[in-house]
Amino acid sequence: MAALEVDGQSTSLPEDARVVIEGSRFSSLSMGAVYEGTLELDASATPPRIDMKFDKGPEKGNTNLGIYQLKGDSWKLCLATRGTARPAKFASTPGSGIAVETLVRGGKAPKARKAKIPEPSGPATVFEGDWQMLSGVMDGVAMDAATVQWVKRVTRGNQTAVVAGPQTMLKVEFTFDPSTSPASIDYLNLHGASKGKRQQGIYRLEGDVLTVCVAAPGAARPTEFASVPGEGRTLTAWKRDRSKS
Repeated sequence: MAALEVDGQSTSLPEDARVVIEGSRFSSLSMGAVYEGTLELDASATPPRIDMKFDKGPEKGNTNLGIYQLKGDSWKLCLATRGTARPAKFASTPGSGIAVETLVRGGKAPKARKAKIPEPSGPATVFEGDWQMLSGVMDGVAMDAATVQWVKRVTRGNQTAVVAGPQTMLKVEFTFDPSTSPASIDYLNLHGASKGKRQQGIYRLEGDVLTVCVAAPGAARPTEFASVPGEGRTLTAWKRDRSKS
């Protein structure tokens, strides 16, 4: 794997991240878990189509619909990681659930890069620590449970990162105001496709459970904890990991 973009954001790749294909079977390795299944191709379509049917690993029972482009030893793959709509072009946008991968046959794997965990910056806040995702809804589409279990939120001082295994999905600097109703939180994106852009949100902290609803960059602050299609909001719930305290 030479490059990976998910939901419009380039993500880091672990060492030896690769896809191995033998006959109609595939295995995705070094991605935090082993993903296996079968491939179905339709080279007569424009662009050519690919169905990845998972029968082992966290995605067992799911099928990702996609398109592909093969030029010599370079393979470009665009997959819908959720839903039943096949991508029409090689593009990934925030909240789309689309992954665009570039692979090189027999190529040297990229050097390992760790997820961008925040360094301590400023005094600790009520969000300090490590959190496990409980649920996520992006632009009205719920994340599947197999994906949710890999997602964590790490906060140090006034910075937060959302990571899935070695992949950094979000890294922001935040400010918050618990005196508003509902309590407000604002992001300045430090990583990915939205780098430099600001987002407005609201949050609710009940014991060790944190719920956050954030608008798309440049959009108005949400007034309720809800994410519906077309509004670009992200609604997530997290549980504090006391074992990391």
